[in-house]
Amino acid sequence: MLFDSTLRRDIARTFGATLVVILTIVLTMFLIRTLGQAAVGKVSPQDVALLLGFTSLANLPTMLSLSLFIAVVVSLGRMYRESEMAIWFASGVGLSRFVRPVLRVSWPVLLVVGLMALFVWPWVNQQSADLKERFERRSDLSRVAPGQFQSSRDGSRVFFIDRDQQDGSTGRNVFILIRKGDNESVTTARTGRIEHTDEADVLVLDSGQRNEQDFKTNEKTVSRFQSYQIQVGERVKVSDAVLPYKARPTVDLLLSPDTKARGELTWRVGLTLGSANLLLLALSLSATQPRRASNWNLLFALLAFVVYYNLINLSQAWVSSGRLGMGAVLALVHGTAFVLAMSLLWWRDNGTHVQWRKPRAAKREAHA
Repeated sequence: MLFDSTLRRDIARTFGATLVVILTIVLTMFLIRTLGQAAVGKVSPQDVALLLGFTSLANLPTMLSLSLFIAVVVSLGRMYRESEMAIWFASGVGLSRFVRPVLRVSWPVLLVVGLMALFVWPWVNQQSADLKERFERRSDLSRVAPGQFQSSRDGSRVFFIDRDQQDGSTGRNVFILIRKGDNESVTTARTGRIEHTDEADVLVLDSGQRNEQDFKTNEKTVSRFQSYQIQVGERVKVSDAVLPYKARPTVDLLLSPDTKARGELTWRVGLTLGSANLLLLALSLSATQPRRASNWNLLFALLAFVVYYNLINLSQAWVSSGRLGMGAVLALVHGTAFVLAMSLLWWRDNGTHVQWRKPRAAKREAHA
């Protein structure tokens, strides 16, 4: 009882501290990337905080798995360096005895990782895609700020308004530059307003002038108008069929015969299975020599995590390309990792003792 409670408390404390550090680093990286996307006009500046939250939720299963993996390696590595493991081994407690307390403290985290990978991950990706899509498909005039020149999405139009009303749909002193091939037109108007229809958004200009020029023939045309309409945006409805596979619910992936859908499902299930296998690997990779004050075991453990995580991503590519089936990939990648973890545990419990006993037996026979 004392053994289990002490180990669980140590792992839980290390897991909390590691998660805070990893979460801080990842949030900083995502914040810089999201601000960069907002600076170049890929996302709305008003949605930066919301996108940061969605991105953090999407990557939380990986952060939880890494934090739990590091917590087990660091906790047991400290016990090795302080000779606590030697005391437990001398008391008849093998390394396999550590599996039960580690799983008891880790199963809530593994459950959260599985639920988030299967259900929260697609919902977060769908919400992020909707935000970016609404920003990309907004009307060109919605990007215009008073006193600033703003180009359209395709770069063929340049808008400028001197000032706008409080409702945001009308403006004064409107300037529009339109380039189409060899033709260029400059339209100015005293006032302009936006009218919404079922097919498109229309800009209605009042009391203005339009100058057109053909660069091939060098022909110029000047016209005045009392009212002039320009289409500035189309209303496009997006169906669920165009959603990326990572944004589709898990139930839809199960019912879909598409290989890419199976690949995405393989990644979600594999992330959950990988988190459990990494715990077993952490028990064996945490071993270190008490007389060597180094952290090579942590370095090798992190390398193993990177390799295993890349294999999970590769398994998704294998299934998506149709090279292997979902069951075969799960058995190959995660079954091999499970067998390797159990073999390392057996070797830590039995193999090392066998190697220590053989030299002693040889010395006794030599003295005899």
